[in-house]
Amino acid sequence: MNQIKTMVLLLLCLTINNTIASQTNSTSEETLYFDIVYNNKTIGSLKATKTSNDSLTYYQSSTTIETRIIKKINVNHEYNVTFNGNMLKTSNVDITINDKPHAKTFTKKSETGYQVLKNEKDKETVKDPIYYATVLLYFTEPKHVDRCYSEQTGNFNTIIALGNHAYKKVNSKERENNYYYKNGLLKRASIDGGLIKFDIIARNK
Repeated sequence: MNQIKTMVLLLLCLTINNTIASQTNSTSEETLYFDIVYNNKTIGSLKATKTSNDSLTYYQSSTTIETRIIKKINVNHEYNVTFNGNMLKTSNVDITINDKPHAKTFTKKSETGYQVLKNEKDKETVKDPIYYATVLLYFTEPKHVDRCYSEQTGNFNTIIALGNHAYKKVNSKERENNYYYKNGLLKRASIDGGLIKFDIIARNK
């Protein structure tokens, strides 16, 4: 009887260990760092993290910009985006300027498409499926992609391939951002941020 109990305990321990190992092996994380450059001067930083766990992929990006044009400007962007497989599940964007709320947008997949809540009051519906969002631009070259979802504005931006692994993104206000890739990785981007225009430059690892 004691031998049987011992064997059962051993099998149980092996099963638990295999399950933990399987869960550990299915999780991967990638972190990218960028400098925010304006007039050849670094004025901020961007950190983007991609965490994959089975069918779910979590993206987080945090951007901090501090500069002075006419007056001091301090901008903070926080993105939290989740994909289930190749489709957007949720996104949450919080942007502040000089510590005051500037934009807050929450997107959640529903049975009929996506529910979008802007600044905690304006509700909209996006009916089309979302396979590519702007946060992916840091991690995945948009080959064969002609539009991407803006987690901030809750609508689609146009993506135009320029050749030589360069792409132009045009938003709903006709502002243009250009992205440049090498070996599938984002190396540089020129951004029209409205308040200022700046470059995002990947840090050397």
